[in-house]
Amino acid sequence: MKYKDEKYEKADKGSRVLPKTVLLIVLCGLSFYLGGLYCGKNKMEVNDVAKVGSSFDVEDSLQVKSVSFSECSSDYQDYTPCTDPRKWKKYGTHRLTFMERHCPPVFDRKQCLVPPPNGYKPPIRWPKSKNECWYRNVPYDWINTQKSNQNWLRKEGEKFIFPGGGTMFPHGVSAYVDLMTDLIPEMKDGTIRTAIDTGCGVASWGGDLLDRGILTVSLAPRDNHEAQVQFALERGIPAILGIISTQRLPFPSNSFDMAHCSRCLIPWTEFGGVYLLEIHRILRPGGFWVLSGPPVNYENRWKGWDTTIEEQRSNYEKLQDLLSSMCFKLYAKKDDIAVWQKSSDNLCYNKLSNDADAYPPKCDDSLEPDSAWYTPLRPCVVVPSPKLKKTDLESTAKWPERLHTTPERISYVPGGNGGLFKRDNSKWKTRAKHYKKLLSALGSDKIRNVMDMNTAYGGLAAALIDDPLWVMNVVSSYAANTLPVVFDRGLIGTYHDWCEAFSTYPRTYDLLHVDGLFTSESQRCEMKYVMLEMDRILRPNGYAIIRESSYFADTIASVAKGLRWSCRKEQTESESENEKLLICQKKLGFLRIKSQQQPIGRSSGFRLFPSSATVVMPVGSEVLSGFHLSGYLSSEIWSKFLSGQAATIFCFSHSKKRSIGGFLYVQISLWALSLTALSGQTLF
Repeated sequence: MKYKDEKYEKADKGSRVLPKTVLLIVLCGLSFYLGGLYCGKNKMEVNDVAKVGSSFDVEDSLQVKSVSFSECSSDYQDYTPCTDPRKWKKYGTHRLTFMERHCPPVFDRKQCLVPPPNGYKPPIRWPKSKNECWYRNVPYDWINTQKSNQNWLRKEGEKFIFPGGGTMFPHGVSAYVDLMTDLIPEMKDGTIRTAIDTGCGVASWGGDLLDRGILTVSLAPRDNHEAQVQFALERGIPAILGIISTQRLPFPSNSFDMAHCSRCLIPWTEFGGVYLLEIHRILRPGGFWVLSGPPVNYENRWKGWDTTIEEQRSNYEKLQDLLSSMCFKLYAKKDDIAVWQKSSDNLCYNKLSNDADAYPPKCDDSLEPDSAWYTPLRPCVVVPSPKLKKTDLESTAKWPERLHTTPERISYVPGGNGGLFKRDNSKWKTRAKHYKKLLSALGSDKIRNVMDMNTAYGGLAAALIDDPLWVMNVVSSYAANTLPVVFDRGLIGTYHDWCEAFSTYPRTYDLLHVDGLFTSESQRCEMKYVMLEMDRILRPNGYAIIRESSYFADTIASVAKGLRWSCRKEQTESESENEKLLICQKKLGFLRIKSQQQPIGRSSGFRLFPSSATVVMPVGSEVLSGFHLSGYLSSEIWSKFLSGQAATIFCFSHSKKRSIGGFLYVQISLWALSLTALSGQTLF
């Protein structure tokens, strides 16, 4: 209330100062006593980060100032930094190069948290998610409206339903794959384990193959309206953003057992056949390339393609000639499906070496076959090394024996051998067992999409092979080239440089695993940007298991707190003093705020104040942990707080470097804040 008599107003204020001051001092002392009592007797499940100082020696760790990140505006909810449609006009349209990776420079990087769309819900769990997802999680209607006759998906109430249709799947994807398995018996007996689907649509083909024991990487470019890869990952199907344009795909040579294109509209015979040459590079000898759609079955389909039979006949002959020139042979053909097999016979490739006029020519030795990070495409054939005797599909062990068979290509890794491979397997079995003790969600249907951010041989993925999840194994483009070993085991992965953003949409992984990434890349990549990227791709309620040296552990915990993650520290399975584990969770929701200077809540004039750790206790109920005054303001908890149904306890981490004066200042501020909020008065 504003008084007309200024003197009367001041006198009234002064009369209330002393009781309020006394009350604040009493409450502050009570807070210190109760906070120490409560925090000492109870393990805080979510906010163990606040106890870093008491758990580990701060003097022996990297120190960093506290950081906090605001939320990006809502138009960044599907932000993909290196494939951002906002920047497409800056790049050329030739061969769709604008859709390739173009990462922002450091000064243009976003230092904010990508928000979920309005109405976002925790994803539907596997295997139900393969057939449906929440509309609000991927609110794109383009496919539903523009391709409704093809039955890719349909909207029913609050959900998208995936009936398994597609342009080339008039009778459903299962019938389509059934025909394919009739043409390729190797799909039935474990010979074919890994596949890539170029132009994947909503990844129904890859989803169907999962039930048949075949692990598929679904590939599609970033777009403005279709969100193909986002749909795939929301369904729990492996996928990655990418396009065959001017650069190699981020996979090693001789990796996939099968490649697939279902009317993917890639001009295979143009530009010297470089797109098809890239498929040849990543297919292992004896692998299969499957094409459905133009020009296959042109004799019966040409009228529906808005073309002439002569043009389609010419296109098919060009395609067949190009495939033959790079040592493919027609394996099978029926109805709309044609299958070619990559030769494993060196005689064919020797002809390329001996014929100076051959096109495409054999690639020279100046370009490493596995070099695939921003490596330009070249119009030449990558010939499989004659030194490799067991890389071809026929010589590769069948799945699942393949998973634990020592890959031949491990000998090309410095220090790699069969003994090391077996020890690595044993090590990760032990670690995975320990992880499950620390994180009960691991191994359940709560975790489906997993990324091992810096794997060596795919050991974690192998240890979790019987769980209802899949793992994207990432090998640093600056590390030893171990990704061929991952593929030889029947697992999938990609090259990546963590100084840049990953090729995926936000909110696409349930679990991120880090093993020494910050230690190995600290000289190149700034931790803040790596962890902001982790937050971008991690789903709300998703988890991170971070295994790092003790030197970096406290710093990571500090940055994680700025991301509004809830973390706790744990010992490794060996209880090593040199290595620690952080088990973190990204919370589902938080109040959207543009600035920490803005008032939040009722007309109380409430301002944000930082706290090391805050626990909200409903009066007479169990602890609700994870309520941070610096960000995680749950509307439900806040309403209880305002109505007097909840009280607060503030627990601080102590160290020799923190002054008592600063501690008391924050305590008094927090209690004043509590008093203000509960009384509805404006103190600040």
